[in-house]
Amino acid sequence: MTSPLRPGRGGLLLAVRVTSKSSRDAVAGLHTAADGAVSLAVRVTAAPDKGRANKAVIGLLAKASGLPRSAFAIVSGETERCKTLLVTGNPAAVEAWMSSIVNDRKES
Repeated sequence: MTSPLRPGRGGLLLAVRVTSKSSRDAVAGLHTAADGAVSLAVRVTAAPDKGRANKAVIGLLAKASGLPRSAFAIVSGETERCKTLLVTGNPAAVEAWMSSIVNDRKES
């Protein structure tokens, strides 16, 4: 199993697959695409209208990881379901958080 995290300029790049207009906000674990790419599955109740879903994703990830909202920035896929976010700040904390998500999936 690979991680949706990879090193990037100025921080870590996080691959995210977003489902908007969901029944609840949740970090739903990992998603593996048909090509084998792994991303973090995120569900938000916000609609993809005027950046509302993107703001909801950043807020949810900030809350789940314990990092400030300012630590997350969308670097690609702003209008797409699959996005890449630059995560700045404490890389050890981000890796530990991602490790807990990967371990939760293995136990399921």
